[in-house]
Amino acid sequence: MNTEKLSQRLQAVANYIPKGSSLADIGSDHAYLPCYAVKKEIIPFAVAGEVVEGPYQSAKRQVKMEGLNEQIIVRKGNGLEVIAPGEIDCITIAGMGGALIASILEDGKEKLGSVKRLILQPNISAMTTRQWLLGNGWELIAEEILEEDDKIYEILVAEKGDPYKPYKNLQKELLLGPFLIEQLSVSFQKKWKNELKNWQRILTQLENAAESEETMLKRKELKEKIQMVEEVLDK
Repeated sequence: MNTEKLSQRLQAVANYIPKGSSLADIGSDHAYLPCYAVKKEIIPFAVAGEVVEGPYQSAKRQVKMEGLNEQIIVRKGNGLEVIAPGEIDCITIAGMGGALIASILEDGKEKLGSVKRLILQPNISAMTTRQWLLGNGWELIAEEILEEDDKIYEILVAEKGDPYKPYKNLQKELLLGPFLIEQLSVSFQKKWKNELKNWQRILTQLENAAESEETMLKRKELKEKIQMVEEVLDK
């Protein structure tokens, strides 16, 4: 992967960046995504944010090597600390857990006033990210799921709007994704068949565990999840 050819995962993220946006890529690592987006003339300006010193220095070197210092600013800071209010209208956060993405957005809510689009790629627990979007007035407008190097990734795209609009069955679609359920792709089916096996294994262990309120609640939760996933996969 480089600034000319992104990984399949990052290319999918890049495909949702609106042309002409001012972009903030949070957790930018080597800054490949903002460099690619500027070089392809998708965007005129970007902030590449990194909280860790090593990746921050890597991003600075990459931007300098590409000759893009005038168009990409690399800043060190935690989450949305790296942007000023009104500076950015599109944010990408890729390659983190869903709970971490949600906490970054929550902690930086005051920076989101001018932001028109969020493009989020949680590695795990996309449900947590969907729940944050739902609770904060962001409407999910697109989702994508793909497999790369034996890992399955989900991409969530949101804009300000009616956060309940895409949902018909809230509990089920928060877990599985309202758009992904409709697409029912090979990657989607593979992901959830693997999850089912894992949950059924845990459920078997819980059935044999000492009876307590905690195990009863856990069994109930797992059975509900298993039922929801089976209903979708058996369509």
